[in-house]
Amino acid sequence: MSLPWLVADIGGTNARFGLVTEPGGQPQAVAVLAGADHDGLPEAVAAYLADHAGGVQPGAACIAIAGPVEGDRYRLTNAGWAGSVRDLGIPNAELLNDFEALAASLPHLVGDDLVSLGGPAPSRGVKAVLGPGTGLGVGGLVPAAEGWVPIPGEGGHVTVPVLDERDHAIVQALRAEGLEHVVAEHLLSGPGLTRLHHGLALVHGVDAPRLSASDIVARLDDSLCAETVEVFCGMLGTFAGNVALTLGARGGVYLGGGVLPRIVDRVRSSDFRRRFEATPTLNDYLSAIATTLIVAPQPALVGAAAWLNQRLSNMEYV
Repeated sequence: MSLPWLVADIGGTNARFGLVTEPGGQPQAVAVLAGADHDGLPEAVAAYLADHAGGVQPGAACIAIAGPVEGDRYRLTNAGWAGSVRDLGIPNAELLNDFEALAASLPHLVGDDLVSLGGPAPSRGVKAVLGPGTGLGVGGLVPAAEGWVPIPGEGGHVTVPVLDERDHAIVQALRAEGLEHVVAEHLLSGPGLTRLHHGLALVHGVDAPRLSASDIVARLDDSLCAETVEVFCGMLGTFAGNVALTLGARGGVYLGGGVLPRIVDRVRSSDFRRRFEATPTLNDYLSAIATTLIVAPQPALVGAAAWLNQRLSNMEYV
């Protein structure tokens, strides 16, 4: 396979790209393009290669997509891009779900790439990764004889993880406005923060402006914004505990996405860990599982590069 290789992490808002210039190498020439500036994935790839990669022609590619992947076909869940990876004109182009790629990055993240959110040190067992961004992604990583096997999922679309009376009141208020089936992603995402802030305003009977996620996390001196983040972290803890139990993720639960790295201190001081462990029968099981926040800048690109290197490791590099 001729070098360089293209790696990409395509989300609902941004398309992130990099080049791998040697087998086992880290992504270089990383650039982030706004998805709204391009008509589709082929156009975004062409723009990256022309404007940020010197016009090179990659010999292989691993494209991580924020949405379901079926063979060579993809569809972004929270944006309009859909098609086939074959349309890119790159030989040996492969697709992954974005949290499948994020899961593949976990063995390669060390030191300042990670922040502990409680529990013991992570172990080699099955790992889970989840995270709020434009949507809510979920994936897993399973140890195997040949190393690690990432597994994709669409767990962000399970029913919303409510636990206490305030959670229920928020969901009821949103349902009364027409959101009949509230799923986890509706509240545990960037847009979900906006919806959660509005739901809390309805519960408290106050008139509050519709704020973006960025505005909410920038106004934590405002009581309603602070409470919104508090509820967000608590619900996320319950959701993370559910994922850990479902996958048997004794090797650790990792949190990624674009929202949490902006509120690291709030997450660490929040109700996240208590609610992660809150189960009537298996709290000892959950208390023995590490929870870790990923703060590395582009971890899904690292995972895509690692996956592609493993995929091509038995082939001849040129």
